[in-house]
Amino acid sequence: MRVMASGVFDILHTGHISYLEQAKTYGDELVVVVACDETVRKRKHEPITPETMRVRIVSSLKAVDRAVIGRGGDMFAILEEIRPDIIVLGFDQTFTEEDLQKELKERGFSIQVKRATECGDDLTGTRRIVARIIEEYGGKR
Repeated sequence: MRVMASGVFDILHTGHISYLEQAKTYGDELVVVVACDETVRKRKHEPITPETMRVRIVSSLKAVDRAVIGRGGDMFAILEEIRPDIIVLGFDQTFTEEDLQKELKERGFSIQVKRATECGDDLTGTRRIVARIIEEYGGKR
């Protein structure tokens, strides 16, 4: 079974590791789509690390079999290339499993959708990490 996970992975943290380890348990191959810089800018913020660096870091993780850079525009277009059996959403990704499942079916895909659970660590979000850095070192040189 081929599993697909996706995300920005801007500053890698234990929440990302937990998500990808959970995704890997659903199959024997995990392909990770790393959001392209264009998508990150549109949906979240200016990326701290460029897409080429993020995909290289993600591809080096033990749970990941292959990492690719996503495409801007239609987020479903990459499914033709990857052809996953299962998509695993991160615990905080905005899609509901039901809505994504419905959209996939309408587009002719037969893909299961699962949701990872939240990691219990403290600094499990890029924004939390950036906020902590600013708090600790904001005005110091």
